[in-house]
Amino acid sequence: MSISIRDVEHVANLARLELTEEEKAKYTEQLGAILAYAQKLNELDTEDVPQTSHVLPISNVMRDDVPRPSTPIEKVMLNAPDEEDGQFRVPAVLE
Repeated sequence: MSISIRDVEHVANLARLELTEEEKAKYTEQLGAILAYAQKLNELDTEDVPQTSHVLPISNVMRDDVPRPSTPIEKVMLNAPDEEDGQFRVPAVLE
């Protein structure tokens, strides 16, 4: 598949790019090379390759959500630099 300067101008217009004539020629060559390389993928025999959505198998590694007792509030508040009414007290961020 070849690409023309007109194709490059169209893509540049869609991307709202203003290209010089030298850039148009350069990008025509580069995009042509990219498309030629992508065309090689059609030569691969993928008949026996299963479809995948990920390269590696994915599994859920989360543990089951099992209720358990919380840490007592008195013990938690031992870590608080400042405490008020059983809550962490922090400096005000907004005035």
